[in-house]
Amino acid sequence: MVYRDYGKRGLDLFLSSLMLIVFSPVFLFLFLVLSVHFQGSPFFLQKRPGKDAVLFQILKFKTMNDRRAEDGILLSDGMRITWLGKFVRMTSLDEIPQLINVLKGDMSLVGPRPLLPEYLELYSSAQKRRHEVRPGVTGLAQINGRNTISWRQKFDYDIQYVEKVSLGLDLKILFQTLWNVLRGKGVSQQGQATVGKFNGTN
Repeated sequence: MVYRDYGKRGLDLFLSSLMLIVFSPVFLFLFLVLSVHFQGSPFFLQKRPGKDAVLFQILKFKTMNDRRAEDGILLSDGMRITWLGKFVRMTSLDEIPQLINVLKGDMSLVGPRPLLPEYLELYSSAQKRRHEVRPGVTGLAQINGRNTISWRQKFDYDIQYVEKVSLGLDLKILFQTLWNVLRGKGVSQQGQATVGKFNGTN
């Protein structure tokens, strides 16, 4: 409990600060390139529920354009993701701005991934436990399949993490995440740019 209540936040502050310094040239380069590529802001901003389901604004690099069908509805993710966006997502470079969320205290480096607010009312009592800790840039589900596993499996991993938070587990997840990123493992499901939406039963 000492690590969960105090040490984890200290590790987040230390590592996220260090990583922002190390990745600052990459951050600046992507900021400029994506600004030109998308002809506007390079950032994707969206409300997500954090610890205790309190909403915060997540910050990511943009990977999809805003193309819409004739009726004004956004096209599917697969149709809107660009060639550069695919590369940025495959290498997980789109996640770098979330280090700012970690510094602000909205997120942790490790924890259940922050999902859409519309899912809150669909969770079972067990699945709601994922909000007992800060959401993470990476997590147990991400090193065990990421977008290639089912929602039920993801939630099982999230609950398992909440019950077993420790320094050793966090370090294991961080190192495994780095290894998976280097291999481009588990970025998307076959035939999809992103995982399908959760409907409460899948």
